[in-house]
Amino acid sequence: MSFLEHLNPEQREAVETAEGPLLILAGAGSGKTRVITYRIAYLIEHKGVMPESILAMTFTNKAAAEMGERVEKLVGGLRIAKPVISTFHSFCVRMLRRDIEAMRIPSSVPGQPPIGHTKNFVIYDESDQQAVVKGVMKRLGLDDKQLTPRTVLGRISWAKNHMLDPQELYLQSADPKTERIAHLYEEYRKELRKANALDFDDLLLEAVRLLKSSATVREYYNRRFQYLLIDEYQDTNRPQYELMRMLAGDRHNVCAVGDEDQSIYSWRGADIRNILEFEQDFPEAKIIRLEQNYRSTQNILQAASAVVANNIRRKGKNLWTSRQGGTKIGYYEAPDGENEALFAADHIAKYLREASQRAETPRAAVLYRTNSQSRLFEEAMRRYGLKYHVVGGFSFYERSEIKDMISYLKVIHNPDDSISLLRVVNTPTRGVGKGTIDTLERLALETGLSLWGAIGEAIRRQLLPPRALSSLQSFRQLIEDARAMLSGTFTEQLQETASVGTGDSPGQLREALESMRGQPPSAVQQGEALQSTNDDDATAFDPGELGNFSFDFGAGDSELTGSAVDSAVEAGRLRDSRRDASATNLSRPPEPEIGSPPKSFPAPTVSTADILKFLIDRTGYIKLLEEEDTPEAFSRIENLRELVNAAMDSRDRAETLDEFLDHAALVADADDYDARAQITLMSLHAAKGLEFPLIFLSGLEEGLFPHSRTMLVPEDIEEERRLCYVGMTRAMDQLILTRAVHRRRYGTDLPEASVPSRFLEEVPAPLIEELGTRRASSARVGTAAPGRPAGRSPAAPAESTHYSYEDEDQSSAWHDRGAPIAQSRQKHTTPARPYNSIENIAEFFASRGKKFTVPKHVVEEPTGKRGFRPGQKVRHPKYGEGTVYQREGEGEEAKITVQFPRFGLKKLVEKYAQLERA
Repeated sequence: MSFLEHLNPEQREAVETAEGPLLILAGAGSGKTRVITYRIAYLIEHKGVMPESILAMTFTNKAAAEMGERVEKLVGGLRIAKPVISTFHSFCVRMLRRDIEAMRIPSSVPGQPPIGHTKNFVIYDESDQQAVVKGVMKRLGLDDKQLTPRTVLGRISWAKNHMLDPQELYLQSADPKTERIAHLYEEYRKELRKANALDFDDLLLEAVRLLKSSATVREYYNRRFQYLLIDEYQDTNRPQYELMRMLAGDRHNVCAVGDEDQSIYSWRGADIRNILEFEQDFPEAKIIRLEQNYRSTQNILQAASAVVANNIRRKGKNLWTSRQGGTKIGYYEAPDGENEALFAADHIAKYLREASQRAETPRAAVLYRTNSQSRLFEEAMRRYGLKYHVVGGFSFYERSEIKDMISYLKVIHNPDDSISLLRVVNTPTRGVGKGTIDTLERLALETGLSLWGAIGEAIRRQLLPPRALSSLQSFRQLIEDARAMLSGTFTEQLQETASVGTGDSPGQLREALESMRGQPPSAVQQGEALQSTNDDDATAFDPGELGNFSFDFGAGDSELTGSAVDSAVEAGRLRDSRRDASATNLSRPPEPEIGSPPKSFPAPTVSTADILKFLIDRTGYIKLLEEEDTPEAFSRIENLRELVNAAMDSRDRAETLDEFLDHAALVADADDYDARAQITLMSLHAAKGLEFPLIFLSGLEEGLFPHSRTMLVPEDIEEERRLCYVGMTRAMDQLILTRAVHRRRYGTDLPEASVPSRFLEEVPAPLIEELGTRRASSARVGTAAPGRPAGRSPAAPAESTHYSYEDEDQSSAWHDRGAPIAQSRQKHTTPARPYNSIENIAEFFASRGKKFTVPKHVVEEPTGKRGFRPGQKVRHPKYGEGTVYQREGEGEEAKITVQFPRFGLKKLVEKYAQLERA
């Protein structure tokens, strides 16, 4: 039976439409990944298309790997050639590694190398970028408190996503701040060029510039890739769009798959117009809608569709599912944020228990608008003794010790990377202080050299004190030794250096070096002793001092030396690295008209893992951590051990050092998701593309979701609504919406009253079941449809369940299967007082026989005007000018919600608000 029999009619039509431009509007849960993979298999198996002429691009390594695995299962794993399935950034890295030097221009100075990036460029992450901007601002005398590096980088990224260079940004500037940012943009670009570095935005921009500027390169890729598939097309930005147009060539065999209702990344440059105007770009395009949902129940699908239907900028789809009915949408209105989190933890605990009784595999997720909301949910899960996984937390590659080692590797790969060099030149401490660094930076600025070049110049001209020169010489020798190991010339370099320092005969040195073969990296340190017997470098140490060296890199690995390493590398190449979709699916056959594939170093004889071991041993990094003898230090040692394991995996895939560094730089938050975790906490943006049986969508309050920054721009509100739609359609079986009546805001002493999110209004009332006592303020929820039943839902408990943070350990109640959870933790909301209330303090002193008088508060007579209506401009003595957003009630109890540009939404009792007309 053909694999096409597994598709519904619309999916099959999309798969079999092989030629010409095609736009597939794939609704949430409609099987778009299946359509993409089946389409690739159909082109190979039924159309006879060569696999290597198919290019599929998506946004995450996880999605690329999943597609690659599915295609391999469909077409069989015996084919040598594979389709190229990659992320946008990984594909651009491969293209630039191969051909970036085609954009270099000859230098006007005789004898100088061409101007432009070389193939061994490094990729700067966010912290590297901030370091560059800080250095530029310091050099220009700008205050980084008034204009923060993060703000500058945000504007630079915005300009790059809109393909604006510094001059164009300057010409468009309407204020002095933007003019300064344009100037910083130009200096930032110069610093990256000098360091032979690119940031993430540059990967796309330079790839597009390469295709536009080099007809030879463009024609090669147009011949190479005859069929182009773009996943998540609604999230593409301007450079990605231009890349697609350049790669499409004249054939226009472009298949774009996306959903305009899930376009949620405009803040990082995504342009929804790319998908809305696809037919304008390709008038002959065919459009196919995938409307059958295979994930959610009918109730969930109907609720989500009702919300997103309020948007104007959409093509429209009528999603349906065979999973009719299902559980109603749960709604819980908590008194505060802590109670909201504890309710979620309690409900999830009950869900886990029931799932285990049914022998099911439970998976639940709590979704929130901003990452800062995770704190309360993390605390609640810990109170219940529940294990959880946070997506978007502190990345493995962002840990201090990992960044140190990655920075060492970057300097070895590209010594002109000044940012990485600054991080490691005195890590671990080797006596290179701030004064030395300042001198080197000044020398680099005066001579136009990189910091690495400035170090060489300072040593040659003896421009620093002897101790500083000794430390720099030691550091320089460390980097040069590692580069020599990578290039296969370390033995010759060691012989030459040692013979100069000791006068030993070459025969004696050869015997000593042969005796070191097969020894762990610490034995190489004995060779270092030959180099400099009188070296006072603090980083050098005798391996014998280590005694019981406890850093185990894995049995048998140290035996891969000499010819064994060569054979292992060749064997790794034969095993092929196509399993890694993001890094190695793109084969790079040599093309005489363009040049052979890049080789940063000729015929490497050692792997990245070997270099890491050498660095860790030679710098004494592990020894220093062991001397700390703290749990944190041992945790950092485990992290270093895991980094070496990652490098060994890279070696098994036959990756070079630059490929390993590319992989480390391109790891995304979405790749941090653990499908085995029973409980996942993540932002709504990170949840895209995932699904869970149980979903909590939290914080549905005006100013939080939708976010206060989006309140005044209709297009931004539409994106927030699309984000809500994405969150709701992650749910497979049960969806629960929650909000807090009062929530503590930054800079306020007491929790403030919140306004229910407008998205709650847009959910049809018959689909909602309230999970608690109905409050007066909840009358706004679900008013989009008539016929909402008055009073409490029949399924709601007779009294509100209150979850209190005063109970330090909430786990015992839900572990006790004999007692119902709601009954074991049921409390009345009204009599509950905060632990630090004035009444509790008075009782505390009274119980100890001490007198405590409750102070009387004098209520001031209200001042200010009355009768403000929505849309009016007002002025507040503290918050300044604002716009009335909503009015509730009349007379003495009237409350108004005001949007203040600097402080967000504020809900005020009108008679006490002291408002004046602006």
